[in-house]
Amino acid sequence: MLSIGIQAPDFTLPDQNGQLHSLSDFRGQKVILYFYPKDNTAGCTKQACAFGELYPQFREKGAVVLGVSKDSVASHKRFEEKYGLPFNLLSDTEKEVIQAYDVWKEKKLYGKVSMGVVRTTYLIGENGIIVKAFDKVKAADNPAQMLGALE
Repeated sequence: MLSIGIQAPDFTLPDQNGQLHSLSDFRGQKVILYFYPKDNTAGCTKQACAFGELYPQFREKGAVVLGVSKDSVASHKRFEEKYGLPFNLLSDTEKEVIQAYDVWKEKKLYGKVSMGVVRTTYLIGENGIIVKAFDKVKAADNPAQMLGALE
């Protein structure tokens, strides 16, 4: 996980519509940048839907929400449409941004060890500096936790 107080690594990734977005595009706004393992899985769906429900409140507080996983643009599009998600899902199939933000880690599930995305959320300030960082977050609770972090 990256440290609080450092410049967040800039990136350019395609969203669910294939449109490119850079972190620097959002200068002047707070950014909730959350990394999740996989579209259409139970935890990731809970987290995305909760971010979707709270999205108007994030916007009121001057924040945008960006979800990042290694799923394809097409997978993100299906996920967005199925759940009516109002924010951008960014596709990092090469894991460049996932690795830059130090969220590609060894994970254990039922005794089996594999590499994967550890659910992690960053709050990046208007100036591009990491203000808060949460790793191993609980999917269902993370959106409300991040809304509270904007206070």
